[in-house]
Amino acid sequence: MEQIIECKNLTHYYGKRLIYQDLSFNVPKGRILGLLGKNGTGKTTTINILSGYLKPRSGECRIFGSEVQSMDPALRQNIGLLIEGHVQYQFMTLTQIEKFYAAFYPNWKKEAYYELMKKLQVAPGQRISRMSCGQRSQVALGLILAQNPELLILDDFSLGLDPGYRRLFVDYLRDYAQAESKTVFLTSHIIQDMERLIDDCILMDYGRILVQKPVGQLLNEVRRYTCTVPEGYELPSIEGLYHPSVLRNTLETFSFLPPTEVEAKLHTMAVPFTNLHSEKVNLEDAFIGLTGKY
Repeated sequence: MEQIIECKNLTHYYGKRLIYQDLSFNVPKGRILGLLGKNGTGKTTTINILSGYLKPRSGECRIFGSEVQSMDPALRQNIGLLIEGHVQYQFMTLTQIEKFYAAFYPNWKKEAYYELMKKLQVAPGQRISRMSCGQRSQVALGLILAQNPELLILDDFSLGLDPGYRRLFVDYLRDYAQAESKTVFLTSHIIQDMERLIDDCILMDYGRILVQKPVGQLLNEVRRYTCTVPEGYELPSIEGLYHPSVLRNTLETFSFLPPTEVEAKLHTMAVPFTNLHSEKVNLEDAFIGLTGKY
């Protein structure tokens, strides 16, 4: 399968603070990959490395087979990049901003822009300055789609959008990417949106990739486990159980292990438990369970 993004052994520091070390991942053509992580785990750092704005301390980042830092400008036109989520030149109307941007992109596809604007139910003559924060974000996203890039890199694309606008764009982007065989790399703090949109996910912990799997596989494998323990019991560290916690007399933990193995581990560690129960979870619960609540 053709790899659109190839990152190998990325290491980066801010001053003496290590962001991550030996980070490696690929994004195949036609897939939508979501990067999930808490604040400070390096999501925006990764976006800046992919965009060429930031050179990692070490490692290699290639897009379309070309080293990002020395990429030919003609090849770079195949990348649509969203950093802030808001459009400049807010004194322009929707029609004026589309014509302005069209002059810079030879493969401009205005239909993608106007179709999204129609869904927003805004008039072509409306000035961007008079739009809501969410509408302006959608204008920026529409302009990126109109560039008709092979790869879209979207950093916190749902910033400032209310639930209705988020749902509208998530559905539109998913259908657009599938129909046009686009590759998408994105981040968002709204994990419900990610579950609805992405094919694959990377869960970042501090300094490393914690999990990298197709979303369907992740949700099929990870489970929340609960059981009853004596109130005030302090659970020892157990390999394969993520962030166990005890509230009153209920122990909660997450694991990729099947119930029989979790039960065996608890017995081996002489945990005084009863009523072990397992259940599958959604992506947000899996993320919190695997990375910790705090």
